[in-house]
Amino acid sequence: MLDEKLLKILVCPADRGPLLLVDEGRALYNPRLRRAYPVEDGIPVLLVDQARDVGDDEHAGFTATGLPADRP
Repeated sequence: MLDEKLLKILVCPADRGPLLLVDEGRALYNPRLRRAYPVEDGIPVLLVDQARDVGDDEHAGFTATGLPADRP
């Protein structure tokens, strides 16, 4: 799991907006752009070219269960 202090300051590198912690802590998700950033070995990889697009079904699941990154 990511450190609480780190989660409070993380933002999406593309739009500087807040992220959701999703997929049991394995990703950070930007619901506005529908992009998921991986978390590898507890380290967020917040590089735009490393993010992946998220489809409608996954988006619905992430937004229903994701925690705001500033409130783990």
